[in-house]
Amino acid sequence: MKKDFLAFTDIDEHELESIIADAVRLKHLKSAGTAHELLRGKSLAMIFEKASTRTRVSFEVGMTDLGGHALFLNPQDLQLGRGEEVRDTARALARYVDAVMIRAYRHANVEEFARYSTVPVINGLSDAQHPCQVLADIMTLTERFGDLRDLRLAWVGDGNNVCNSWILSSSLTGMEIVIASPPGYQPDGRLIDQARAAGGRARVVTDPEEAVRDADILYTDIWVSMGDEEERAERLKALRHYTIDTRLLAQAPPGALVMHCLPAHRGEEITDEVMEGPQSIVWDQAENRLHAQKALLVRMIAGDIPIP
Repeated sequence: MKKDFLAFTDIDEHELESIIADAVRLKHLKSAGTAHELLRGKSLAMIFEKASTRTRVSFEVGMTDLGGHALFLNPQDLQLGRGEEVRDTARALARYVDAVMIRAYRHANVEEFARYSTVPVINGLSDAQHPCQVLADIMTLTERFGDLRDLRLAWVGDGNNVCNSWILSSSLTGMEIVIASPPGYQPDGRLIDQARAAGGRARVVTDPEEAVRDADILYTDIWVSMGDEEERAERLKALRHYTIDTRLLAQAPPGALVMHCLPAHRGEEITDEVMEGPQSIVWDQAENRLHAQKALLVRMIAGDIPIP
């Protein structure tokens, strides 16, 4: 039976732990220069409605490392760009490839694609979720802390798709997610209720200092995501007091780590001084996109095979 990864609700705690453990092993293999072509002869279709740096490069390099092949597909080069229905593209592509990664504007399109595809579908980003980013982030924190239970992550700024994935992941990691966002930019309360019903811990405040006061990790993302450009001036005004700078970082416990999923608009949601400072682990996050997604690809395409 095929398995999709559209959100953290698609995996359980054991699967998450296994993926992270495999990702760490794959990272060591790559660092040692040891071949690990676990997906030789397999193909991944990558559909990109939105521009990408880390998602595209990490998935493409990941498939190459694993001995497989990745195809970059722009909707304008596909019949999707000429009006073909999502379900028709999904059913056709599934006859050619072993898995599909899709980066889309609308989460509903990702869900429809998965519903009609007979091969695994991975959400590379949608307006509602960005689970691959948070998967890499969980790997990064596991490398730092080991056990993540009872860690507190303070999300500061727009309650966007990455924030949503952190909320849903809380039931699997045991972490507490405290979101500091102004009214109008807070995550959907129904999502928080869903996470709590599954055993997760997430809450929303408006004061960023309250959120970071006992936090082990401070996390932020750009305030103006792709598709929100017309709201730029309004967003900058509403979020102007939610910058992670040295003043806010000083309100957190000593040694608190700072994360950003990139791309960053330095001087808006985060200052250059903090991003380049000793508490930033931004580049570890970026690197781990590669390793975490390789582990995910192996599991989705080849199943629960041992990583050497």
